[in-house]
This record gives sequence, C-alpha cells and structure tokens, in this order.
Amino acid sequence: MRTLLISVFKIFLIPHILLYSVSKNKSIINQDIERWAIAKNIKKSRIALLLHFLANSSDFRTIFYFRTRSLLASVLNLYCRRDSSFKIDISTDLGGGILTGHPYCTILNADSIGENFYVNHLVTIGEVEGKRPTIGNNVSIYTGAIVIGDITVGDNSVIGAGAVVVKDVPNNSVVVGNPGRVIKQNV
Repeated sequence: MRTLLISVFKIFLIPHILLYSVSKNKSIINQDIERWAIAKNIKKSRIALLLHFLANSSDFRTIFYFRTRSLLASVLNLYCRRDSSFKIDISTDLGGGILTGHPYCTILNADSIGENFYVNHLVTIGEVEGKRPTIGNNVSIYTGAIVIGDITVGDNSVIGAGAVVVKDVPNNSVVVGNPGRVIKQNV
C-alpha cells in the first residue's frame, strides 16, 4: 500500500522536474543525487532518482529547495514539505554531494561547507559574534556535535559524536570530546 501511495505522490512531484531543469544549480543537485544514490544503493535514471528522493526524504527536499530557491520552490513546498527541523542558513555556501543521516534538529549556518559533506542529527554549525565556520571537502560530522565560531575544519576530517569544536581542525583529522581535540591525524 505504501508503494502505491508513493507512486501516486510522484505524479504530484512532476513540477519539481521543471524546477530542477531550469535551476542554475543543476550540476550541484546532480552531485547530491549521485551521492544519495550511491549511499542508498539505488540504480535508476537521474530523474527517477530525483523523484524517488523527493518522495521519500524530507531532508533531501530541504536540500533541493535550498538549491532551487524561487517562488516556484516556495509554492511546491506548500504540498511537498521540507523537513521543518533541518535548517540551512540562506547565506551558507553549500557544496555538492551533501548526504544526511536523518538530520533531526540540525542547523547548518556556516560561511561555506565543501563538497561531499555528511551530517547526522542534532548537529549545530553556527556563529559566535557574527563569525561562522568554514568546513572543508569530504568532512563528516556526527550526532550531537557542535562546530561554532570563526574556525576552519580541514578537508577529509571527522567530527565525532558530541564533540564541541571551537578551534581550527587540520586536514585529515578526527576530533572528539568537549572541548574537541584531535585524536588522530593522517598527513
């Protein structure tokens, strides 16, 4: 029964294909779709994947609407809702290939976040006195971590669950604890 309902719902998602087709961020959306397809081990055409993720994942819809900000996106959000507990600040420069692990109560408020970013639930990336973090490429941030202030998280780094990061993180590092400390660094 759920499969039938999802199939019918996809018909209502067809206007999203138009939004995707005219988006200036189409190549970045393609990176998102490809990363999600690999993570979920789904092999379909790009349009079929787009419809699948829009129908089945409110966090994917949040990312999609962030990338396609427009009046049409706002109208489509009226019946195909984004995830209300997953926030991406409008001024965040978000690279392609973002993947989420049910980002319940997650806030992304950074100057920039690089490509192939992974984020889990209860994560806060935010500002202190108007200064926001810069997150590199291929960074993963796990459950309950907090990354705040005018800091840089280097490429290929992992921020462990519950870590509180308020200082720069070098490339290729693993950070844990409160306050966050580097426990491993591959050079």
